[in-house]
Amino acid sequence: MTVTSFLNKKLCLSFLIILSLAGAIHAQQNKNSFWNNVRFGGGLGLSFGDGFFGGTIAPSAIYEFDNAFAMGLGLNATFNNEKSIYKSTILGGSLIGLFNVINEVQLSAEFEQLHVNRRYDVNINLDDDKYWSPALFLGIGYRNGNVTFGIRYDVLYDADKSIYIDPWAPFVRFYF
Repeated sequence: MTVTSFLNKKLCLSFLIILSLAGAIHAQQNKNSFWNNVRFGGGLGLSFGDGFFGGTIAPSAIYEFDNAFAMGLGLNATFNNEKSIYKSTILGGSLIGLFNVINEVQLSAEFEQLHVNRRYDVNINLDDDKYWSPALFLGIGYRNGNVTFGIRYDVLYDADKSIYIDPWAPFVRFYF
């Protein structure tokens, strides 16, 4: 591990701790009922190609401490199948923290832990894979009402183990 990589990880962990503490302080000051501040959202994904199918369902919920801070949990279930090559099942969860700098600009930190189970076809000489894949995304987005469009970067990206092809990923986030 390089010094730069170590410092990046420490910086990200510090950011998550500060975000969590700020959210807890705001929760103590908030007098509204719990359920009035809960928002639900998530994502659905489908991919089709020549002999390929991929599907994802990823529900999530956040608690808005106030207009600036929110934290929440998410689940992820993904199934991929490439005919005569492999099948994979990916299951896991995430913790997310959101901070609205101003109403239109949202910063996010999301830790995701996924269990990958990949089974290769018998015609291919590869061993099956079963492993955990962590990701820590730091993102920025443009927020308009219940929708945020943006980009995020995985600071824990590992080209050999990540389920994502690149550490950079665009996102669209909905909460109602």
